[in-house]
Amino acid sequence: MACIICWSIFTKVTSTKASDAFKFLPQGGIIQEFKVGGKNIVLGFPSAASHKSKSSPFFGENIGRLANRIFGAKINSLNGKSYELTANNGPNTLHGGVGGGGKKASEGPTSVDRNGREALLFKYLSKDGDEGFPGTVKLRMWYITGVEKDEGVEKTSLEIEYEVELVGDEVEENSRRRHQSQLLRHLGRPYLEGTKVNISTNLHQVTDDNDIPTGELKPFPGIPANEEFTLGPKEPNPDHCFILNDDPASVKIDTRKEPMQKLITLYHPNTKVHFEALSTEPAFQFYCGRFIDVPEMDGMPARGPRSGMCLEASRYVNAINDEKMRHMVVLKKGQTFGSRTIYKGWQDA
Repeated sequence: MACIICWSIFTKVTSTKASDAFKFLPQGGIIQEFKVGGKNIVLGFPSAASHKSKSSPFFGENIGRLANRIFGAKINSLNGKSYELTANNGPNTLHGGVGGGGKKASEGPTSVDRNGREALLFKYLSKDGDEGFPGTVKLRMWYITGVEKDEGVEKTSLEIEYEVELVGDEVEENSRRRHQSQLLRHLGRPYLEGTKVNISTNLHQVTDDNDIPTGELKPFPGIPANEEFTLGPKEPNPDHCFILNDDPASVKIDTRKEPMQKLITLYHPNTKVHFEALSTEPAFQFYCGRFIDVPEMDGMPARGPRSGMCLEASRYVNAINDEKMRHMVVLKKGQTFGSRTIYKGWQDA
C-alpha cells in the first residue's frame, strides 16, 4: 500500500516518461525501481517489510545517521564524552546500526517546488539516542526526476538533495554523514560479469581486516583511474571508499555548492544499458556485492554474491574518530549538513 500511495503522488509531479521509470518507498526513501529500457536496474523487494528483514542488505536505502563503518561501534569524543553505538557488523557499526535510517518510515513523499523544479520531499526526525547517536536531527530529502538530452542521448535522471539540521537541545554537536546505498542489478543481467567500468579515481582508503581505514591512501590494485576495465566473475572485488578530494581539511559540512563530479560510469554490451553517478561529495564507496546472500523471498528470486553493485556517495569512512577528518561529519547547532547526488541511466538504440 505504501508503494501505491507513493506512486500516485509521484506521477503528479513528473513527466509521464520520467515517472514510468521510478518507484519509491517512504521507508528510508528507498529507490524501489529505476527502469532503463523497461528493465529495473535496482535490487529490492515489492514490500517495505522485506527491506526490514535480516536478509536485506540495504537495497536502495538512504543510509543514516552515519554511513559506512564506525570503528568499535563507538564515537570516541563528541560533546566532551564518548558514545556507545549499536554493533551490527562484527565489532563495528554499519550504516547507522540495526535500525538505521533505511529502516525508518519517512514523512511523505510530498510534491513541492524546489528551486523552480518539481520534486518529491521526504522528511524524517531522528531522536536523541537513536541507535546510540546523540541529538535530535531533522532530515529532508528532495527527489527530482527528469529526462534530459546529453550530446543527443536521452538520459533518465534522478537527483537527490540531502539536508540535515540539529534541532534538539540535548547536545551542541552530533555526527552526520548520509549516502544513498543503491544496489544495482547487473545492468539488466543477474550478475556483474562483463560490465564495463570507468571510475574517476582509484585512490582509496586502505582498510584492515575489519574493513576500517588504516589512514593510508593509495591506488586500488587492479582498478585503473579514468580508463575502462571489465568486471570478471570474481575480480576486481572492491568494497572500499574511493577518494575524489584527497584534502580532508577542505571538505565542508555542506557540499551542495561544490562542483558536481562524475564518480563512475557503467555499461554492459549485452543489454546496451548505461549508468553513471555524479555527486558533490568528496568520496564514494564502490562495492561489487561479494557479501550479498538473499534467499528467495517476497516473490523475488534468490540473490547471491556479485548479483549487484553499490555506489555510495559519502564522506571519508570512520571520519568521526579521526581528528583530521571529523569536521566533515560533525554537525553543530546552527549548521546545516548538505549534499547532492545524481544518477543517470540510458540504453543504446
